[in-house]
Amino acid sequence: MTAEENREDTTSVTTKLQDLDVQKPIHFIGVGGCGMSGIALSLRKMGYVISGSDMYESATLERLRAAGVTVNVGHNGGNIAPDTQLVVFSAAVKPDNPEYMAAAVRKIELIKYARMLGLLMASHRGIAIAGTHGKTTTTGMVALALRELGADPSFVIGGSVPQLGGGSGIGSSDYLVAEACEYDRSFLNLSPRYAIINNIEEDHLDYYSGLDEIVQAFHDFTNLLPGDGLLVYSASSPNIARFIAQAPCRTISCALDHEADYWADEIRYVNGQSLYRLHTRRQDGKAGAGERTCDVALNTFGRHNVINSLSAIALLAELGFDLEASARGVGLFRGANRRFEIIHNQGGITIVDDYAHHPTEILTVLRSSRTYFEGRRLIAVFQPHQHSRTRFLMKDFARSFQHADLVVVPDIYFVRDSEQERAMVHARDLVREIVRHGGNAIYIPSFREIEGFLENNMSEGDVLLTMGAGNVWEIGAHLAAKWKKG
Repeated sequence: MTAEENREDTTSVTTKLQDLDVQKPIHFIGVGGCGMSGIALSLRKMGYVISGSDMYESATLERLRAAGVTVNVGHNGGNIAPDTQLVVFSAAVKPDNPEYMAAAVRKIELIKYARMLGLLMASHRGIAIAGTHGKTTTTGMVALALRELGADPSFVIGGSVPQLGGGSGIGSSDYLVAEACEYDRSFLNLSPRYAIINNIEEDHLDYYSGLDEIVQAFHDFTNLLPGDGLLVYSASSPNIARFIAQAPCRTISCALDHEADYWADEIRYVNGQSLYRLHTRRQDGKAGAGERTCDVALNTFGRHNVINSLSAIALLAELGFDLEASARGVGLFRGANRRFEIIHNQGGITIVDDYAHHPTEILTVLRSSRTYFEGRRLIAVFQPHQHSRTRFLMKDFARSFQHADLVVVPDIYFVRDSEQERAMVHARDLVREIVRHGGNAIYIPSFREIEGFLENNMSEGDVLLTMGAGNVWEIGAHLAAKWKKG
């Protein structure tokens, strides 16, 4: 499906924000979500009347109410005011949701979150951060650095960033920085002027037929950029190389250990920081006569964060910000929640939580952990996310745990797979494959049993890593709370 076909597929009456009446409500189903609340707050700041609902009370709902948003807890068709002009729904909302059904019956226009984000982005200088891995971190780096550079942006990130006050925020400048998700081709709803693509790999194979279709989706995303736009990309990704020459705008390459428009070498890790030397022949967004260098010190760890930061700095420099100041701003970023987040470090035992749920991410986190926690035993609790992903990438998953001393696998986290798909693969299958590839792995079905196992089998010096896109973080949180008390 091309970008043009996708736009036709999601065509709605509203094609730009100016089509909307500022005096008639826009209703958000699932407004407590990170991205949904960010868009709702942005529109409220622009003067629109906003209402919304969510299943549970939260600090986010309180923040929305303080901004003048009418919020209800629980979903009910009566939550939608009679004069509502538009209903926005999150990806978690199904067609049988009572508010969705009420809007459909009343013929109120319904649009997806991604479409609304695209409308909002079209009214800003939009920066979209894409790639199979590293989107949340890179988006956080760009947003924080822009704030430090005095260009306070609005932002919508797929994770919470403590330094930014959460996963979304309203800035005073006309920049909007957003994470661009490739699942369901959602990112084809966006309207970016500037973009980053850090990598492209196989993922979301419950939606895409294979790598070729994924690459085509990213190619279509690239074609959304205007002729006077900018694309920063990793020169180390062979899948980006398949279409980068056809980009409709200016392109800037980044690489580690070999020359590109911006490249990094002398990479080293000291006391939890990642240090490197940045090189470029670019000057104020143009090709320069000589090479410039800049020392970069990151408060995030690992080679993957070096490439994330390099693309963030390159983007900022190409937008006209000072190179050294951009590097300092990016270097201040300390990470998003669930991205190599150390949640416990007492009694000689460390607990780290990470969102890693793809084989490449798991391998990267474990390899970095082996360096960061040199000489210590690494115990990984990995919760597979979706049966389809586990089945399609089984061999890659099995090979990704080579740096763990022990892998504990609970039942697979169920999201959107069919019952037929669920019957085709089990967590035990992954354990057998890990062992077959030389790893040490065991299957323990429930979190409660895993916590008991860890309490009886962990000792001073051990490092526990909880990994996955589901609720596996609860294991580390429960153990950290118990060990802190006792």
